[in-house]
Amino acid sequence: VQLQASGGGLVQAGDSLRLSCVASGRTFSTYDMAWFRQAPGKEREFVATMTYRGRTKSYADSVKGRFTISRDNARNTVYLQMNNLKPEDTAVYYCAAKFFANNDYSIWGQGTLVTVSS
Repeated sequence: VQLQASGGGLVQAGDSLRLSCVASGRTFSTYDMAWFRQAPGKEREFVATMTYRGRTKSYADSVKGRFTISRDNARNTVYLQMNNLKPEDTAVYYCAAKFFANNDYSIWGQGTLVTVSS
């Protein structure tokens, strides 16, 4: 599986954006998917994850109620809908994948930059 993220951009506080991550390969439906982000000068942090069948989602506390992760296995795509964006959401956002039976996210996309101005 290879991942290609897109959808980042420059927005104002309170705006919305939807990130997309398209996966190559025919086994997307067997992979748990996640979004991480890395702000300038900070460590990469977890944002959201969704299991391979879509039954379980989890979010970082900082984005709960504002961000929604979803996936379309027919399109090999995972999404991150981001609402009510805040300047502290500014970061490079990465999608990541792991085979459902594995523990660690080992497949990473190239990242897409989200900049939120105040």
